[in-house]
Amino acid sequence: MSAVPTLSTASMARGACPALDAPMLTGDGYLSRIALVDAISPRELAALCALSERHGNGMIDISARGNLQLRGLTPTSAAALEADVRRLALPLREGLAVEWSPLAGLDPTADVDPRPLGLEIMARAQDLRGSLAPKLSVVIESCGLIRLDDLLADIRLVATENDGRTGWHIRLGGTARQGRAIGFVQEDRAADCVAALLSHLAALGPRTRGRDIDPAGLPKMVSHALEASTPQLLSPHRDAFGLLDLKDGKGALRVALPFGQIQSRQLSAFADHARRCGIESVRPAAEHTLLAFGSRQACSALQAAAKTHGFITDQHDPLRQIDACPGAPSCQSARLDTHALGRLATEEAGELFDGSLSLHLSGCLKACAHPTAATLVFAGTDDATHLVIDGKTTDTPAKRLFPQTEAAALSALSALMRQERQPGETSRDCLRRLGPERIAAALA
Repeated sequence: MSAVPTLSTASMARGACPALDAPMLTGDGYLSRIALVDAISPRELAALCALSERHGNGMIDISARGNLQLRGLTPTSAAALEADVRRLALPLREGLAVEWSPLAGLDPTADVDPRPLGLEIMARAQDLRGSLAPKLSVVIESCGLIRLDDLLADIRLVATENDGRTGWHIRLGGTARQGRAIGFVQEDRAADCVAALLSHLAALGPRTRGRDIDPAGLPKMVSHALEASTPQLLSPHRDAFGLLDLKDGKGALRVALPFGQIQSRQLSAFADHARRCGIESVRPAAEHTLLAFGSRQACSALQAAAKTHGFITDQHDPLRQIDACPGAPSCQSARLDTHALGRLATEEAGELFDGSLSLHLSGCLKACAHPTAATLVFAGTDDATHLVIDGKTTDTPAKRLFPQTEAAALSALSALMRQERQPGETSRDCLRRLGPERIAAALA
C-alpha cells in the first residue's frame, strides 16, 4: 500500500494530480481519484459508493475527464480506501493518463478501436513514472459518438487517413483546436512515436508539457516517423447524449450529473435501479457523464427513472452548460456557493443558455472544475467575486463584484442580452461582441 502524506505536508498546488495511491488535499479533506480503463458492473459501482460513505464524506464526483473522485478523506481513511478498492479488482488505470472514447469497440460510427494503442502506450510509459509532469496526458480521438476534443492533452492522436492510409494526426498541447499539429504517423508506427515523445518530455524535466516541445527539436525517431500532411479541420460537434445505438444490437444510456457531483447514497440507489432494469455495466465518461450499457429496452427503462435519481437526461438542460466546483460550504477554500448560484442562473437567466455559452462557477481561483477558458466565469476571492468574460479564473476580471451581488449581476447580464442580442446571434457571440468594458459598464 502506498504511503499517504500527512496533512501538514500535503500540497494543494495546481500542479498536483490526485490518484488512488496519491490522494490530494483539497478544501474538504483528501480526494482520491479512481480512473478506469473499462466498464464495471452496477454492483461494483454500488460497492464504491459504500466505500465513499465508510471512508469519506459521502460525496462523489465524476470529473470532466470521466474519472470518479471520492471526497472528504483523511490520511488514514485514504489508505484504507485504497486497500478496499484494490480488493474489488476493478479495471483500474495506473500511471500515465491515456484516454479514449468509453464507447471504444462498440461505436458503430468509429472505424478505429483505440484501445490496443492506448494500452501499449500505457505499458511503455511505466518506466517513465516519476519523470513526467503529474498532469501529463495522452488523448486518442477516434472521432465517434463521444468526442474528446475539449479535453486538454499533451499529446493528442486523431484518427484519420493520409493518402488512403489509416493513421493518426498528432497534436501537441491544449484542446483539439488549440493543439499544434506536427504531422501524420502511420498506424503501425504510432506507439513508437508516442513513446519517443514521452521519453523526450521526461528528458526535458518533470515540469515539461506538450505545449513546451519545440517541433524543431523533436527526437529523430519522431521526425523520421512523421509525414507532412494537411491537418483536418475539426468541425463543431455535440457529443451524443441520451439513448445510443451500439454495435451488435446493444444500447447505452448517457446521462449527466449537475455540477459533476452526487451523494454516494443517491448514486448507489441509481446503480441498484440500473441492475434491476437489466443494465450489464456502467462507466463514468467525459463531461461529468455516466454511461449505462445493456439492451435498448434496459437502457430505455433506466432513462425513465434517471431524473428521479438526480441525473440530467435532457441534452438541452441548461445545467449541462455549467461547470462548478463543490463551492461553499462544502469546500473550505471556496468563497462562493457555486451550486446555489448555478441553479439560480438557470432559473433567472435561462435565456443565456442557448447551447453556445459555457458558464464556469469557481469557489476560488484554482479552477478545479474547469481549467480552460469559459464564456462567463464567476470566481470567488476573499473580498470579491471576479467576473471574467471569455477567459479563465486567473485572467483580469471585467468586474469585481461585491459578495452577495452575483445574482444581481446574472440578472443584469440577462437583461443586457435581451436588449443587445442581434437576430440570429448566439449568447456567446453577443457577449464577445459587447466585450468586457461594455459588460462591466452595464453592471455598474
